Amino acid sequence: MDNFDTVIVGGGHGGAQAAIALRQKGFSGSIAIVSKEPEPPYERPPLSKDYLARDKTFERILIRPEAFWADKNIQLILDAEVASVDPEGKSVQLHSGRKIGYGNLVWAAGGSPRRLTCAGADYDNIHAVRDKADVDRIMADLDAGGRRVLIIGGGYIGLEAAAVLSKLGCEVTLLEALDRVLARVAGEDLSRFFEAEHRSQGVDIRLQARVDHIEGDEGRATAVRLADGEALACDMIIVGIGIEPSVGPLAVAGARISNGVEVDANCCTSLPNIYAIGDCAAHPNALAGGSTIRLESVQNANDMANTVAKTICGIDEPYTATPWFWSNQYDLKLQTVGLTSGHDEALVRGSPESRSFSVIYLKDGKVIALDCVNAIKDYVQGRKLVEAGAKIAVGTLADPDIPLKEMLAN
Repeated sequence: MDNFDTVIVGGGHGGAQAAIALRQKGFSGSIAIVSKEPEPPYERPPLSKDYLARDKTFERILIRPEAFWADKNIQLILDAEVASVDPEGKSVQLHSGRKIGYGNLVWAAGGSPRRLTCAGADYDNIHAVRDKADVDRIMADLDAGGRRVLIIGGGYIGLEAAAVLSKLGCEVTLLEALDRVLARVAGEDLSRFFEAEHRSQGVDIRLQARVDHIEGDEGRATAVRLADGEALACDMIIVGIGIEPSVGPLAVAGARISNGVEVDANCCTSLPNIYAIGDCAAHPNALAGGSTIRLESVQNANDMANTVAKTICGIDEPYTATPWFWSNQYDLKLQTVGLTSGHDEALVRGSPESRSFSVIYLKDGKVIALDCVNAIKDYVQGRKLVEAGAKIAVGTLADPDIPLKEMLAN
């Protein structure tokens, strides 16, 4: 059995950053990253943007050059998936049967895309956008002449894919089961703005559209049948309806699981010497009122990775990072800071017609989050308001002629 001082499960942003941060903190022990993908760690956000648009090659989205890992004495165990975890024996077993011992185990396995549950959901040209292989299959369908694209899900992944594919000349229809896009993560003002932008670019957005089943021929989907009976013909389908956190082996091993594997402020699970970070980790968050939440973002994965590295190196610095997110669609850069959930008021700062504005979210009069569209100053300065839990008059907040930094100073 191979043994490593630290074994990291998952080769995404969190797993890669955990290994990098350990070396930066002076950790001299052996490190292995176990990844189910055959490629070395790479960035995920460009998959639905630059990589899909072929503006960037795969080599340009690597987190580090391939030689970096050997130079830092970090072993990559690729194309390998953990089947089980033995907390008492301090080992993991791969599906191949190989056993690997650990001193510390960092679980950064992320999640798997939620699949459709309707009839016909397993046709070959139904795709997710989660890893390189997913996007490679989409590009292969495009190269084969697939131009009628149906996207199911109006979250960030669906909208980003719609933006890229419409620019590539595809006929794009986007189905959202709720009454607006981004309904789970943003207020109505932002939702309506992006709906209008996509429609102006030729995307057919269908709201409150529920899929009944998928029709196909010779292993490929040819149409989506909606609950109202309408059939939408297509050459391929992209599904972006969220992820299921990959925590199965930890659950079987006895870890405390809710919406992900639960961790404390230092990213420790309920199992000894086992940590969890990133998309699969449910953690207490001060900006959520101390509630246990799970965040799916590069920022969260990287910051939790840094916390774990410090903890393993004996540095007690709990995770307190302010959440932030971004999305690029067409020539629009959306930057979000804070958490919008639970807001009781939302106000628009600036003019959506100018395509540069912010939506500010309040709870009990306090600024808890901002969505900033082509408004980088508001994003940078608004972060301070969120972190301070600032209470500022609504009329002042909404005035774009008053810099947000002045409001905090006053």
